[in-house]
Amino acid sequence: MKKRRPMAEINVVPYIDVMLVLLIIFMITAPLLNLGVEIELPQSNAAPMDAESEPLIVNVIENGDLYLSIGGESELIDSQALQTKVAAILRRNPEVPVLIGGDQNVGYGVIYDVMVLLQQAGAEKVGLMSDPLES
Repeated sequence: MKKRRPMAEINVVPYIDVMLVLLIIFMITAPLLNLGVEIELPQSNAAPMDAESEPLIVNVIENGDLYLSIGGESELIDSQALQTKVAAILRRNPEVPVLIGGDQNVGYGVIYDVMVLLQQAGAEKVGLMSDPLES
């Protein structure tokens, strides 16, 4: 009778299969992750701002909801929490630029109220965002 020697090799084929399945899952789900908020900015030929640091952006969508974007991550926020959070950020770094990105279908009063909230939070200068004019 022949003695069987123990096999000292690892079978990597199942690990490759799992890796390929995970790769396919990530390739399918990555485009579905929408990190921003869809707003339709008004168009203008204003000159772009020179910003040394990452701006603090408050997006106002068509139905009046507020989204605070810090470093590319947007979160739905109410006006009281917006004022508290912006005040904390500005206390830590008063030089951070503050911008409002309002949908062009949002009323002037809503944008004005957001500007007042930001001013009460300590933002001395508030910029308005727009898209460049299409030629």
